[in-house]
Amino acid sequence: MRIAVAGGTGVVGRPVVAAAELRGHEVVVLSRAKGVDLTSSSGPARHPAGVDAVIDVTSVLTVSGPRSVAFFERVTGNLLREGHAAGVGHHVALSILGAREIDSGYYAGKRARERAVPADPTGTVVRAAQFHEFGLQTLERTRFGPLAPVPRIRSQPVATSEVADLLVDVAEGRPLADGPSIAGPDVLSVAEMSRRVLSAQGERVRVVEFPMPGTFGRGLRGDLLLARPDSRIGAIGYAQWLETQRA
Repeated sequence: MRIAVAGGTGVVGRPVVAAAELRGHEVVVLSRAKGVDLTSSSGPARHPAGVDAVIDVTSVLTVSGPRSVAFFERVTGNLLREGHAAGVGHHVALSILGAREIDSGYYAGKRARERAVPADPTGTVVRAAQFHEFGLQTLERTRFGPLAPVPRIRSQPVATSEVADLLVDVAEGRPLADGPSIAGPDVLSVAEMSRRVLSAQGERVRVVEFPMPGTFGRGLRGDLLLARPDSRIGAIGYAQWLETQRA
């Protein structure tokens, strides 16, 4: 198969490219780093003809709901439109567990993607828990010297390599509209993830948890980001992932 990976140079995009190539697929990477602006109406048209499936793992760094929605609506719309023009038979989009229920902040954009993709005859949505990297990514945004305020979030972090394998599994099949989901084997707070990654790095930083307000915060503190009864559960736990960071 020829598979186009939108966002193929990102945290999950790189493992998707590696997983697809390992299976013998021809991969086309669509990302700004490769000179493709997916927010432009003409950006996705740059992928070569003959693509069988698109795997969309694009993301945007924002906590603004309107900005997140604008990004995901624009990118998803562009990819679907150009995919139809190129005869792409399957569009697989990555979303987050909980996006259907949490219509705020970054999750609002993922929810917009979840409305558009299953409605398309070529579309499949795959949902994943937060990645193992989420604790570290949170620290990068919130750390202030020796102090790191971290929102109270319950998560079930999953390895990007296992998410990548699932995405390629799905892309090799027929469109499902509402596809499978995946989470990791451990239920952890983001504060605990952050403390453990800091300890692994030998850094002395005080992590302070705080509750996010409103229904958004209640959703993050509850079980909306955790595995569903039918979710695939990955084999790589948080401790094992931390060991790879020390290597």
